Amino acid sequence: MPHDIRILTEADLRGLLTLDLALVDVIERAFAALAGGQVVMPPILSMDLPAVNGEVDVKTAWIPGFDGFAIKVSPGFFDNPSLGLPSLNGLMLQFSATTGLAEAVFLDNGFLTDMRTAAAGAVAARHLAPRQVQTAAVFGTGAQARLQMQAAYLVRPFERLLVHGRDLARARACADDLAAALGVRAEAVEDPAAMVAQAQLVVTTTLARVPILRAEWLHPGLHVTAMGSDQTGKTEIAPEALARADLYVCDRVSQCEVSGELEAALAAGAWARGTPPELGQIIVGSHPGRVDEDAVTICDLTGTGVQDTAIATHVLSLAGVAGVTVRS
Repeated sequence: MPHDIRILTEADLRGLLTLDLALVDVIERAFAALAGGQVVMPPILSMDLPAVNGEVDVKTAWIPGFDGFAIKVSPGFFDNPSLGLPSLNGLMLQFSATTGLAEAVFLDNGFLTDMRTAAAGAVAARHLAPRQVQTAAVFGTGAQARLQMQAAYLVRPFERLLVHGRDLARARACADDLAAALGVRAEAVEDPAAMVAQAQLVVTTTLARVPILRAEWLHPGLHVTAMGSDQTGKTEIAPEALARADLYVCDRVSQCEVSGELEAALAAGAWARGTPPELGQIIVGSHPGRVDEDAVTICDLTGTGVQDTAIATHVLSLAGVAGVTVRS
């Protein structure tokens, strides 16, 4: 029997979805479900394409109690800006969790991935950052740098923001944008060590394959969220930093071992503390999080299929409420 399939464009989705606490809660519940042990989430299908300076990831997860599940295809082709094209794009497909029938196609061009990634950063900050954050800092000057800081501000409203990037002019532009968006003091910083020294919350949002945050920069009362390492060989945090931190947390250990900061730490022999806890375990309370305000914590976000299923299910619900037109 034929059935309708919703087709939503990026414009539709931008009209429906806002980076707000409701979305942070949606992503938090997805991580909590992952800690329950009944989620079906296969390893990431990842394709590195160095000949064209590109990569493609495919992620999915089936979550008990959810009406549907998503399959997300996320290409990144990093020479595209020279052609006047965005580096990141992609789409999500939503299927019924009980019949497997296709329910929706989200032609989001990476918008949903950007939003659920930023929301995950807020979840990490909510559970691991110090209760009071006066100064936040970000490595990177792109869209995710902006979104991560906007998301962090939802759960740890800071007064001052520092931005570091390889291009100082772009760092200044990012700082200006965030100052206007958040109403905080923001500035570009040339010296990354000095930036980290002043911050209680740091987020790394780069494509680095050589560490950009050194272990000796860690200081009491600091939380670091690393979200750029999502492919084998990428690393933003010096391997020794993971062992030096009081608490190192993965979004998914099996992913971080092959495509996150843990990969480099294991290869360097810098990690010998056994299996790290996962963010979902911190959320549900089965593993302690930050023990005091002087602790040093690091969260490694490689991006999980539960986030994609959670945001796809959430936005499909919003579309139903809003009565978005079905396209075929």
